[in-house]
Amino acid sequence: MRALQNHEFKQRGRNEGTKSMRDTLLLIGRILLIAIFILSGLGKVFDLAGTAAYIGSKGLPLPTVLAPLVAIAELGLGLAVAIGFQTRLAAYALAAFSLLTIPFFHDFWNMAGEARMLNQVQALKNIAMVGAFLILAAVGPGRYSVDRA
Repeated sequence: MRALQNHEFKQRGRNEGTKSMRDTLLLIGRILLIAIFILSGLGKVFDLAGTAAYIGSKGLPLPTVLAPLVAIAELGLGLAVAIGFQTRLAAYALAAFSLLTIPFFHDFWNMAGEARMLNQVQALKNIAMVGAFLILAAVGPGRYSVDRA
């Protein structure tokens, strides 16, 4: 009986260590995944005119309205994922955002040469990020998050 109790105690310890590693990896993964959004959002905040000009150059309506909205979305949703606040919702929103940018900003099928190749890579990067956001939405943020506090 005592041997069984010792085995169960050791097993609980191993499970706790595995959970701790999983939660640590989720935290690191969240931060690495959204770093691009936080940096891009900050860049847009500090250059709204340039962002609006770029959005306008793609033929989108109301670029001066969209520029701050995009900046706030990238920065705000990125920070939400980083700290694990409303993580699943933020992950879904960033997945949708990443998909929506492809036809407007990475439409490689309308390009040729180096521009086609570079934008195809950007589109595939966005698709990979969508996959990562969907995984995050499925598993949640882990223990090291506001959602779990």
